[in-house]
Amino acid sequence: MTNPDEQAKLASKLMEPVSRIVGKHAVVLAPMLNNGTAMTQSALSNDAAVTTVASYCYALLPGLVRMAVKEPAFISFVLANRVKLLGKLAPGHAGAAG
Repeated sequence: MTNPDEQAKLASKLMEPVSRIVGKHAVVLAPMLNNGTAMTQSALSNDAAVTTVASYCYALLPGLVRMAVKEPAFISFVLANRVKLLGKLAPGHAGAAG
């Protein structure tokens, strides 16, 4: 998934459903980013934590989306767009997550 056009198409299809999932499940997702400790901005830099959150979110996507987008592509998308998608879970990133 190195083609910028493919990445843009994926982003346009996934941004809204993933943002909805993050908002709805913030209480469950926030501890995954930083092992249940206080959230910090550096939590978004932790690839393993963000991957865990992405895997959890992937399972919550509608079935048709999961059929169209495979989990590795979804995880790459979340890693590439972590501040936009998960920023509202970490203090100091609230404005960037809109």
